[in-house]
Amino acid sequence: MIVLGVIILVIGLITGISVLTTIGAVVAVAGVVLAILGGTGRKVGGRAHWF
Repeated sequence: MIVLGVIILVIGLITGISVLTTIGAVVAVAGVVLAILGGTGRKVGGRAHWF
């Protein structure tokens, strides 16, 4: 999710489409938050692991 967010963010910056930049930033931040919560051992969405 983090990688997808960064890819969308870069595409948005290159093409100048601000909507893609915003969506990419939101997806990347959400991926970081989920990674941090999963790394601390907390259940995210009722699941202990996402693999």
